[in-house]
Amino acid sequence: MFGYTFYWSIVWDKLPDLLEGAKATLALTVLSMVIGTLLALGLTLLRRQEKGLGYRLATGWVEVARNTPALFQIYMIYFGLGALGLHFSSYVAMLLALSFNNAGYLAEIFRGGLQIIPKQQLTAARSLGISSFGAYTHVVFPQLFRIVYFPYVNQLNWALLNSSLGMIIGLRELTGATQAAQSESFRTFEFFIVAAVMYFVMSKLIEGGARLTFWRVFKG
Repeated sequence: MFGYTFYWSIVWDKLPDLLEGAKATLALTVLSMVIGTLLALGLTLLRRQEKGLGYRLATGWVEVARNTPALFQIYMIYFGLGALGLHFSSYVAMLLALSFNNAGYLAEIFRGGLQIIPKQQLTAARSLGISSFGAYTHVVFPQLFRIVYFPYVNQLNWALLNSSLGMIIGLRELTGATQAAQSESFRTFEFFIVAAVMYFVMSKLIEGGARLTFWRVFKG
């Protein structure tokens, strides 16, 4: 097409590098979601107070995370904090930025889920002598994760795709590995078509695994 000749053998030679990049992408995605989830739960509880310094800080976090580009957040952590003397490796900076972004979106997802759960359940648990922490971990949060399960999976997929921005700060995740391979061979179409297929496959595996898990855990 348009006189372009595809040379897939070049991609085959670099496939181990692309697979290593895909592994780094998945590791970064999962770790940032774990950290983001823990942070989001804390932000959600602070926002339920609806007053005080903790509420204002949590609200500010959510607003910044959800209303500024992820690229801006990465630059601020990698370059901005670096200018202040706080230097992070590409991987750590991307992990921090992605966790920050995930926490903001997940906190809003969790807030919406909590509004569905009757507050009387928390009051009833406390009246039985269960601590506030125990009431949340054993009564509220199990219901919450069932309610927000699929929005949570959507955020997981979003984190997977956002991880590609790590390329701009020199991270060798899948997009970074693809760019490096392309810069050596100048075979743009071949490498980025394969990378796109790999992202598509990872995304669909996440969706399929999530549906299977939901059925086994919540419907079984």
